[in-house]
Amino acid sequence: ETAIILILLTTAVFLPSLFQAAESAMDTGAIERLTGAKGALDEKEGVFRVSVPRKDLSVIVAGVKMTPPMGLTSWAAFKRDGKDDMVMGDLVLTQDQISPVMSAALDNGLEVTALHNHFVWDSPKIMFMHIGGMGPEQELATSVGRVFAKIKETSGETGSPEAQIDPARSSLDPAKLDSALGVKGQYKDGVYKFVVGRTTRMHDVTIGNQMGVNTWGAFAGSDDKAIVDGDIAMHEGELQNVLKTLRKAGINVVAIHQHMVGEEPRIMFLHYWGIAPANNLAKGLRAALDLTHD
Repeated sequence: ETAIILILLTTAVFLPSLFQAAESAMDTGAIERLTGAKGALDEKEGVFRVSVPRKDLSVIVAGVKMTPPMGLTSWAAFKRDGKDDMVMGDLVLTQDQISPVMSAALDNGLEVTALHNHFVWDSPKIMFMHIGGMGPEQELATSVGRVFAKIKETSGETGSPEAQIDPARSSLDPAKLDSALGVKGQYKDGVYKFVVGRTTRMHDVTIGNQMGVNTWGAFAGSDDKAIVDGDIAMHEGELQNVLKTLRKAGINVVAIHQHMVGEEPRIMFLHYWGIAPANNLAKGLRAALDLTHD
């Protein structure tokens, strides 16, 4: 009887932990199927990482032929957090893939957390987009799979300039831009420029517009076809909605990074570029500005 009691007690102690372990185990086969990529499990860290080598690219950096193991491999890593998963990843993209892949990530519930270069003197130019997300395992894997599919779909595409615009021949109406943006800009030498300052603190010093903590945009061209480029300063929590708003307006995001360290609140900077009717661009930027405030 004593032996039976011990067995029952042991079973009562260990069964819940066994069920919990089974419940917390990731379905790595499903992740591979949904992402369309092969992966490997690191049992020590509890991370399952899938990789997609960009074998379709032929990249030369300063005279060196680059191969996927030298930093040209897209990946996404999954980690269980309670019943849900976390995913983080890094995508290897040509310049022409940035906008469609960013839209694929955002439209499928993922966050875009950085966009930058890893090389200089590279041909073609390669950019790296970092993504992240929290949620049910299958939903995250499905989203990552759609992003990987978009990369494959757009592989090999090359872009050409949509317009040839010379500020010396600009014919913009600055009053219309003032109205659409809700700010007062300056029009000089064929370029309309607006600046909206923000504030933060760094080393116990308040810094703002003149220290570089600002959103700005520069327009050139005509009312029918204009170029805008610039920089948006935002809090970290504002980034995802600003990205979605710009992409909805057809404005391309070309970099996401920080300009400072140690500031509070932290300020992220997003560089953008777009060609469209001037009023459309201005309305898109106004919508993004409405999401940023101190």
